[in-house]
Amino acid sequence: MFRLILSFFGGIFTTLTMSIGMVALTIGAVFWMYGRDLPSHESLAQYTPPTISRIYSGQGRLIDEFAKERRLFAPANTIPSLIKQAFISAEDKNFYIHEGYDLRGIGAAAVDAVRTRGKDVRGASTITQQVMKNFLLSGDRRAERKVKEIILAARLEETLPKEKILELYLNEIFLGQNSYGVAAASQTYFNKTLGELAPHEAAFLASLPKAPSDYHPVRQKERLLSRRNFVLREMKENGYITAAAYDTEVAQPLRSVQNGDFESFKAELPPRDYFTDEIRRQLSENFGEGEFFTGGLTVRATIDNEMQPIAAQSLQLQLEQYDRGIGIYRGTGKKIATEKLTSEADWREALSDVRVPRDVDLENQWYPAVVLNLENGAARIGIEGVDEVEGGHSIPAKDVQWARKRLENGKLGPRAQVPADLLEIGDVVLVRRMTTDSDGSFIRWTLRQIPEVQGGFVAMDVNTGRVIAMQGGFSYQASVFNRATQAKRQPGSSFKPFVYAAALDSGYTPATIVVDAPIEINTPQGMWRPRNSSNKFYGPTPLRTGIEQSRNLMTIRLAQEVGMNTVGDYAERFGVYDNLSPVLANALGSQETTLYQMVSAYAMFANGGERVQPTLVDRVQDRYGRTVYKHDQRICNDCQLETLAPGVGPRIISNRERVMDPITAYQLTSMMKGVVDRGTARGAVNLPVPIAGKTGTTNDAKDVWFVGFSSNIVAGCYIGFDNPRSLGRGAYGAGMCGPVFQRFMSEAIQKYGGGPFEVPPGGRFIKIDRFSGARLSDSASGSNVVAEYFRDGEEPLFGITFDGGFAMGADLPLVNESSSGAREVTTSTGKKARVGPKASFGSINSGGLY
Repeated sequence: MFRLILSFFGGIFTTLTMSIGMVALTIGAVFWMYGRDLPSHESLAQYTPPTISRIYSGQGRLIDEFAKERRLFAPANTIPSLIKQAFISAEDKNFYIHEGYDLRGIGAAAVDAVRTRGKDVRGASTITQQVMKNFLLSGDRRAERKVKEIILAARLEETLPKEKILELYLNEIFLGQNSYGVAAASQTYFNKTLGELAPHEAAFLASLPKAPSDYHPVRQKERLLSRRNFVLREMKENGYITAAAYDTEVAQPLRSVQNGDFESFKAELPPRDYFTDEIRRQLSENFGEGEFFTGGLTVRATIDNEMQPIAAQSLQLQLEQYDRGIGIYRGTGKKIATEKLTSEADWREALSDVRVPRDVDLENQWYPAVVLNLENGAARIGIEGVDEVEGGHSIPAKDVQWARKRLENGKLGPRAQVPADLLEIGDVVLVRRMTTDSDGSFIRWTLRQIPEVQGGFVAMDVNTGRVIAMQGGFSYQASVFNRATQAKRQPGSSFKPFVYAAALDSGYTPATIVVDAPIEINTPQGMWRPRNSSNKFYGPTPLRTGIEQSRNLMTIRLAQEVGMNTVGDYAERFGVYDNLSPVLANALGSQETTLYQMVSAYAMFANGGERVQPTLVDRVQDRYGRTVYKHDQRICNDCQLETLAPGVGPRIISNRERVMDPITAYQLTSMMKGVVDRGTARGAVNLPVPIAGKTGTTNDAKDVWFVGFSSNIVAGCYIGFDNPRSLGRGAYGAGMCGPVFQRFMSEAIQKYGGGPFEVPPGGRFIKIDRFSGARLSDSASGSNVVAEYFRDGEEPLFGITFDGGFAMGADLPLVNESSSGAREVTTSTGKKARVGPKASFGSINSGGLY
């Protein structure tokens, strides 16, 4: 009997032993099979998570950030224990004692799921397993993935310490609102650093990993509150907070940025503009888009926070003045359905969803608004971000009487008398406060619109190429196309200085005489007859007067004398073009370039002829603080010294390439100063320091330009329609771009100063008659006298006339004997001459006019 019992239990034991062995063997085989081709977990030791690249102004202010995943990396030793404890309580209470997987946790999770019927359950995966899933595996719910997850988790625990694993988890996890990692989430939901969070706020964040969209702080507020309180209870049970602290924290309301309880961190950032977007575009090309958006770069921009808004408003004001002068109201083209206008809450919600520019601050902030009613000769409006007042806000009749509306048949209607002539109920419009100049008191709401005409503006340091301000259009939110750097436009007569530079370096002087007379050129496109803007001819004229008065015919003859290949070499050397086509029309600026390139080239005139590499960025550092790009490559040996003698500054050695002889640069600068003092820019630019520059207006005034500089700042503007068409007969570079330059430089000079242009050694001044080019005595004075700078050893030749091979009076008479009649003109010498009727363009575009 005893033997039988032993035999029975022995059989059971053998069966159990064999069964256990088979199960163990099976499990081992499964783990062996799935563990063969797993990804390496060792790479996580060197893992660098994608983080935000941030852009700072020259004054150290954060102005923009770029990221595909908004993440602020926080090392484990900088994450407060409270944050770690909250996430451990919510996700893996046995984190510090298990070996990657937690059998007790899996069992407890199963019990909780049954007991609460699926409510307030902790996840079965450990934090280590979640790290494996997030980094190395997919998120699919299959047994195979779970097995691999456990295997990798166990291996990772053998490789990395717990704190490193927790660091990976807390920086990688997605917590909603495009926030990855706890540091970014803390800023997104509370606008606080991790160290500023209270226990209930830490529990708020720890509630989100399960499914951020299911715990939205606005749409799922009650569900999130319940989950937060569960995490707080777990923290109390785990001994991380006291019972008293739990009672205090659980009683706190659920507050967040999304509910309007805190100001968003985005409120501290200025709206994205053309400057930072251009940095994004250029650095994405230089470093690669992936590195820029994920590399955690720290970019120190060249932008001047004080001058940038002045540049923007200077251009915006000119564009709006032109647009309102045209007097056509186009509106935003957006409308809100009338059924959404029945209550304030409804129209505010609908208006917030309408995409219209919100980044314009011209004279006052511009606001989106919706037309609620049209009666009694006014438009009743609701304004985004502005509280309602008794009687409501309105646009009065007198505010719309500047405009007409284009009718459905394409014709213009009569000038508006009341808002109903322009607007309909439900129209989304832009408005701003009209205020008094004296004390800023409110007058009325005034109707505005984004101009159809556009333009660009760039200002930079002439010695370093640092761009201090740039505006690529009226509003970045209305159009992200950067007209300062991306728009290819004809520079017109603003290109002429490069023709004159080529001539001055080829032996010509400011006193050289060039014939200003009619020209006919037979081209494959037909006969080309360029003309001066005045439709007059002035005979033999010095170079100085040619550039001051922007004489087209002189410029063409000069380009013919020097050779368009030589002119092209200069234009390419200065970076205006990559390849200038050697046709004479291009001497008048008919080939397209960008404002950015033109301003950069003018900087080289201003600094005495040294190459300038324009830049929007001073320095770029990687995520570890190492400098990976630095713009300024000049040598400063004194900067390495610990101290300098009192009153002595560090000596900086320029190692830049010279692109122009310094005497040529000064001669050209002196001639361009004459453009401002008495030439085509006179009256438009009037500043307290010497200014040199050149206007530009293209065929039919499709583009207008002015580029000018002081001794240390160069700035340029162009204005034109995106689809080129005439700006009108009264549009000139001086009249439209000159005021933009004037407004900006008035402020820039107050900050950066300015002074006389530096005279290089190696030359002498000789007085000449600026009308005839004749040499005058050293004691000569008068409005006709100008002191020109000549090279030492160079004996100026006076009285020689150049005609470019277009012999005046031989191939084309000055007097047209046709029946249309001749006209009498005054030449530069004061004599009278008779010339034929106005020359025409023929069929070829002549580029710049004046």
